Amino acid sequence: MHPVLIAIGKFHIYTYGVMIAIGILVGVFLARRQAAKEGINPDKIIDITFYVLLAALIGSRLLFVLTNLQEYSSDPIKALKIWEGGLVFYGGLLPAVVVGIWYIKKQGLALWQVTDIFAPSVAIGHAFGRIGCFCAGCCYGKACSLPWAVTFKDPRSLAPLGIPLHPTQLYSSLTEFLIFGFLVLLRRRKKFHGELFWSYILVYSVARFLLEYLRGDPRGSVLGGLFSTSQVIGIPLVGISVFMLLYLKKRGR
Repeated sequence: MHPVLIAIGKFHIYTYGVMIAIGILVGVFLARRQAAKEGINPDKIIDITFYVLLAALIGSRLLFVLTNLQEYSSDPIKALKIWEGGLVFYGGLLPAVVVGIWYIKKQGLALWQVTDIFAPSVAIGHAFGRIGCFCAGCCYGKACSLPWAVTFKDPRSLAPLGIPLHPTQLYSSLTEFLIFGFLVLLRRRKKFHGELFWSYILVYSVARFLLEYLRGDPRGSVLGGLFSTSQVIGIPLVGISVFMLLYLKKRGR
């Protein structure tokens, strides 16, 4: 809708980057507050966040570029302009988890307790990020004639112009806000460490699988277009999440 929030001559502040920043700040604030409640040094949350975010940004941008390789092959420098939009959540998930586990272990913290602290923050941060996607026009939906369809008109938008589209970015944002609320409620009756983190991965993977059918942007395809790249990643994550929830629940008894 409005890819550029502020433009002063050649100096631009992109709405996508601002929303990502807001999401990070809100997520860190909530994680620090929860860490303090659970007797963990809040400053360690900042350290973990730095390394995890760095890994997530690199991974999520890399997967986006790979699934839109034709667009970036003629202008490789454009791949570095992440503030304009274009991050894939699943692309950042694996490196973020690997780096997060490494650093949490290095600090001698309880792994699944810390991941539970971060889970709601990831959800709400992602929710703000998707609003940024909507402003930038990336992650757009298929053409539709629904009353709430959106039509992008700004030539700087990454979405096709002049065509009513599913506002899949807002669908995703609303889904993440709902998941955030679910996780906050779940925390009150949590039975074992890791329950929030793996519940988030499970619910998000299912929701993302369904939302992919409404997406219209190029995201890579598998099995002749039967599934998108994100759906293929999400299927095993559902199985892994269920297994980990059952395993950690049994171990926590």
